[in-house]
Amino acid sequence: MAGSARDLVSSLLVFLMMIISFSEAREFLVGGKTNAWKTPSSEYESLNLWAQNSRFLIGDSLVWNYDGNKDSVVEVRKRDYITCNTSSPIAEHKDGNTKVKLDRSGPFYFISGEEGHCEKGQKLIVVVMSAKHATRHFGIAPAPSPVDFQGPAVAPTSAAAVLHGGLMVALAGFVLLI
Repeated sequence: MAGSARDLVSSLLVFLMMIISFSEAREFLVGGKTNAWKTPSSEYESLNLWAQNSRFLIGDSLVWNYDGNKDSVVEVRKRDYITCNTSSPIAEHKDGNTKVKLDRSGPFYFISGEEGHCEKGQKLIVVVMSAKHATRHFGIAPAPSPVDFQGPAVAPTSAAAVLHGGLMVALAGFVLLI
């Protein structure tokens, strides 16, 4: 009798750990690789193609790796994305290792701060799903709704690193004790 109660508690804790691990925020390396923040050599190298294949949720983060002496990441509004205007940015990053937390649903627009790069296609639109659409079923999120914009399409990736917190370690230790 005590053995089956212990098995039930262990099973419930394992299930709880699975649910928690699938709902944690993720970090996406922009383009899925280091130094992907550059002018594309073709339309097939567009970062928007990468973003279209990813599912971004509120709390996720984007990470750029680039040479901070030669480029920057500029978060802009839609109209500035379309025209490649860097004069009134939402945020500008020049550190070479930029991390931006996606703190709301909807589109985020990023362009290169280096003159001429945006016009050559060094830009990115990321669409973050709303809480209504963000329910994960064992790590699989539904595709986001289409967004009306005048530019290349948006894309997702499998190069996301799941952030594991101390809670997962504590729960695993608790299960092992039981």
